[in-house]
Amino acid sequence: MKVLLLTPRPKLLTPALISVDDEYEVSMATPDTWPEEVDFIVSFGYRHIIKEPYLSRYEGRIINIHQSILPWNRGSDPNFWSWFDGTPKGVSIHLVDEGLDTGDCIMQLQVSRWRGGETLRTSYDFLNQCASQLFALEWGRFRSGRFFTVPKDGEGSYHRASDKDEYMSILPLGWDTPVEIIANFGASRRVKPN
Repeated sequence: MKVLLLTPRPKLLTPALISVDDEYEVSMATPDTWPEEVDFIVSFGYRHIIKEPYLSRYEGRIINIHQSILPWNRGSDPNFWSWFDGTPKGVSIHLVDEGLDTGDCIMQLQVSRWRGGETLRTSYDFLNQCASQLFALEWGRFRSGRFFTVPKDGEGSYHRASDKDEYMSILPLGWDTPVEIIANFGASRRVKPN
């Protein structure tokens, strides 16, 4: 099987592919430069929106790995927003459709216990490791088409890349800010019901 990896972090995904002798190519380029024929596409941190005709051509064979429990924190910077908004934290693997992180979920891993002393950077890195492990466990089912999808429940939330800019500028240590500070700051900014 030939797999196109759309990711800046291929080392997190390639061990699963190598273990079953799958060929792969890595790209972060736009779809018009993709190889002509691939059997499966895996997106993980890819910044371009996949549209037609690629959605039809690879229907049911494009998955995305997203650092949130969808439908929460669709879009950009899901790790930051899960702490700021107090929403569930984890990883989702879902089919890609015409929306942004709106495709039906295949697998989710919620993380509720953390090591302690987490920062934005360490929690991001930990979720990357969770994503890598989940992908490795499930790649055999994905590649054979033996997976089930579940529609996401509820509307969740969505954030653009620019949404976090006003907050990042006031965080004391940028990406090394403890997540506890971000969670407390986010809680103070949320409107409380009367």
